[in-house]
Amino acid sequence: MAFPLMAIVWVGLQVLSFLLRPKMAEQAKVTPGELEGTLVDSSSDVPVLFGTRLLTKTNCVWYGDVGTTAIVNCSGGKK
Repeated sequence: MAFPLMAIVWVGLQVLSFLLRPKMAEQAKVTPGELEGTLVDSSSDVPVLFGTRLLTKTNCVWYGDVGTTAIVNCSGGKK
């Protein structure tokens, strides 16, 4: 007797959580020329933080190779 009631409550809670979930924002497509990375400056100060903080302007030493490469031949997955 208790199992069907628990199953109904579980299904109802799943539907309710699906309906109340936060909506995902559509992400903008970024090309490498438009990429906004962090600041790279050797003369800027290094922040000293205590606790949990949100850093908006961080100082990055190395970011890597940002670019695109065209795929010439893609034959993967075929036998």
